Amino acid sequence: MASVPCRTKRGFCVSSYAAASLRGPSENSIGSCDRLCRVTSPELARLPHRPSAVDLRVRVGSLFLENPIIAASGTFGYGLEFAHIVDLNRLGGIVVKGLSRQPMAGAPAPRMCETPSGLLNAIGLQNIGVEAFVSEKLPELLRYKTAIFANVFGCNVSEYVEVIRVLEDTEGLVGYELNISCPNVEKGGAEYSTQPGLTAEVVAAARSVAKRPLWVKLSPVIGNIAVIAKAAESAGADALVIANTYPAMCLDVHNRRSRLGSTSGGLSGAAIKPITVKLVYEASRVCNIPIVGLGGIESPTDVAEYLLAGASAVEVGTAHFADPRASEGLIAGLESWCQDQNIFEISSLRGALRV
Repeated sequence: MASVPCRTKRGFCVSSYAAASLRGPSENSIGSCDRLCRVTSPELARLPHRPSAVDLRVRVGSLFLENPIIAASGTFGYGLEFAHIVDLNRLGGIVVKGLSRQPMAGAPAPRMCETPSGLLNAIGLQNIGVEAFVSEKLPELLRYKTAIFANVFGCNVSEYVEVIRVLEDTEGLVGYELNISCPNVEKGGAEYSTQPGLTAEVVAAARSVAKRPLWVKLSPVIGNIAVIAKAAESAGADALVIANTYPAMCLDVHNRRSRLGSTSGGLSGAAIKPITVKLVYEASRVCNIPIVGLGGIESPTDVAEYLLAGASAVEVGTAHFADPRASEGLIAGLESWCQDQNIFEISSLRGALRV
């Protein structure tokens, strides 16, 4: 079978993106890649058979997804903003914008700037608040069969718990993604993800009220990823999302100011992928719960790298700023790539790295 090169955006247009919505893709240079190994292994045999050249279905804990491509929180709005240009039903899942107890206005502009092979952002967790999400957004999301996850954050443990309590009274969500890269204002501003004790505290509190699957999104800047990953697992996490953005700065040397309204922000995009793939690999060696990889995914081979390192699925983030259809395109590209590589079940790649 002929190879079908994947199409990857190498630049990022940030001028077309506003905090509340995307105004469409920007044309940037196009690259291609068509490499990797041949791997085959049976899995998911107990699921109902679905005729297809490639079985893209994956299992993340107790959840079964139609494919491993999930739209990451903060890069895909609440999902509904993309419905007119993306077939949401094609996606393996959508993680909505982070939800807090009360609405948040976010950080001052400018909120984004392009960097070599990446993007720096300081959105400031702008969102409409959990109650507005439940009344305004969730009913519309119920129209789609895609797995919907709520990203949850707070400034203290009680805020995390309150948000989940509100969501527990609703229908339509399949799980929660706990963003623990937030400062604990009650303990000197230390991030929950930087200390095993703080990680265990917030995860255990969320677990005590959450009946749905609980995914915990870790920070990449924590020294030893294994220690924090084990703390989250021991406290009740059903899966880990690795990882959030990397703290970074970008300066304008002419006016001697930050290029962001906030002094610093979070780095994402292709530049961080090799580092995050290593984190996924390291965490997968010590944890028994599934891992969802996140960072710099633009092509089918990027997805394959994360799966080989031990991830069960992936989240696509920054690529949406160049092409709002990036996630949907990756699904078709991944199927073509698997066909070319004689891979019949995408799940056979998971943890198949040869070391």
